[in-house]
Amino acid sequence: MKEGKSRKRRQRIRQKMCVENNRRISYTDLNENARRKPIVMGKRVQKVLKRDWQLLVLCALPVLYFIVFHYIPMYGVQIAFKDFKATDGIWGSAWVGFKHFRRFFASSQFVSLIKNTLGLSLLQILLGFPVPIILAIMLNQVKNQRFRKFAQSILYCPHFISIVVLAGMLYIFLSPRNGIVNTIIKMLGGEAIFFLGEAKYFKLTFVISGIWQNAGWSAIIYIAALAGISPDLYEAAQVDGANKWQRIRHIDIPGIMPTIIMMLIMEIGKVMSLGFQKAYLLQNAQNLSASEIISTYIYKVGMLDAQYSYSAAVNLFNNVINIILLVTFNKLAKKLTDNSLW
Repeated sequence: MKEGKSRKRRQRIRQKMCVENNRRISYTDLNENARRKPIVMGKRVQKVLKRDWQLLVLCALPVLYFIVFHYIPMYGVQIAFKDFKATDGIWGSAWVGFKHFRRFFASSQFVSLIKNTLGLSLLQILLGFPVPIILAIMLNQVKNQRFRKFAQSILYCPHFISIVVLAGMLYIFLSPRNGIVNTIIKMLGGEAIFFLGEAKYFKLTFVISGIWQNAGWSAIIYIAALAGISPDLYEAAQVDGANKWQRIRHIDIPGIMPTIIMMLIMEIGKVMSLGFQKAYLLQNAQNLSASEIISTYIYKVGMLDAQYSYSAAVNLFNNVINIILLVTFNKLAKKLTDNSLW
């Protein structure tokens, strides 16, 4: 009995010693790993810098551009909360809190500005967003390479026309006297319409001209996405007897769906940031009730009336709404489709 007890004690002692030795070994390994980590990381960084320094220099230029021209100027956003005066400077101007925001919300133009901006943006997404997708799918079905390149060139060209030139073209083509559009309307027995002089026609004129100018250029992204679809899928579909419409429905559209969702999120993220130039150039006293949007209003109160703090507050409100929309729809897209920007 005594020998049996002594053996058990010896076994327990040995087990304890083994456990303690293992702990010591593990602690020393952890300490060594902790010491080695910074050295290994430093070597990896040096290796990457030596190997890819040209790429890093190339990436540094756009990063530097964004820092200098986009992030550093954000320092001036604080004037939205101050009564800014050029003589006092940014720091010397009096702090007024949300005074300018309350003024904008209480303004008689607040509702009409939001209504016009959202109305134009949503109409642009509703009518304009599907057009590049349709163009890309149609061009993808063309087998004749010469005709395809010719069609792409014709569709891309309007993108390079200046907004100023486009506005001039619209005034000429839509002129109620001798514009080509009204000439056709008169030939068909109708009456001339002053498209840019009536508020009810402004939104359609704005959106349709934008589609004509940008649809072909925007289709490039979807053409690239279609080019990434495996040819094996088309061959398998042909073997199964699928026609063109079935191939488009079951191969093309699902294949570019992640791209469509990402582009849609980006479009929704700039709903409130409608282009200033075109709206301002097409604006006149007769269509002002439909053409006055937030960006043109900011230009007028900020640059023309020198109300810098008030215009900064309106612009900040505009950007905050855009960020909220972008984050919200990105989360929604991730939850519903598992595709998102981040």
